Amino acid sequence: MASPYGFDTALVEQAQAGNEAAREQIFVTLQPILRAFFIKRIGFKTEVDDLVQNTMLRVHGGLTDLKDSSRLKAFAMKAALFELQDLYRGRYGPKESLYDPEIPPERSEMSNAAGIEVDVERALSSLTPKARQILELREYGYRYQEIAEMIETTEAAVKMQVKRAFERMRSVLSVAGVMLVVFGLCW
Repeated sequence: MASPYGFDTALVEQAQAGNEAAREQIFVTLQPILRAFFIKRIGFKTEVDDLVQNTMLRVHGGLTDLKDSSRLKAFAMKAALFELQDLYRGRYGPKESLYDPEIPPERSEMSNAAGIEVDVERALSSLTPKARQILELREYGYRYQEIAEMIETTEAAVKMQVKRAFERMRSVLSVAGVMLVVFGLCW
């Protein structure tokens, strides 16, 4: 039976049970809906394909947890909204900056021009050992989910630790309102 939201609840239940054909049919149906949602909001930009793909990954990962199979479209649109919020907040784009350990990263011209010397060790020592470990793992290129698995916590907890660690470091390193660059991330 089709739900009032456009998806056959039996099809959704089959997909939740592991039927790959049902899951594929759901994603084929969802793709143009999601694409139209993003195009309406941001226009024909290159980010649309990434937004659609990441939204579909969110839906794929949460499909088995969906309690009401008639709410699949609402679930997918909520995931799309989260992706759009990430885009607007500037969290979209290159997620990680990896550097060759043999070649030190270039210093920013702003810090050279202002003559700012940054005591990163002092800032790092102001962090808890757990926060410092998380930042070091991020610098090595691990993703939030991988770090969460390593230290046996949730991805959300890791993200919060990173946020708080950067806030703490920002307060230690702030100099006359100048934005500082540490670990390739600009605050």
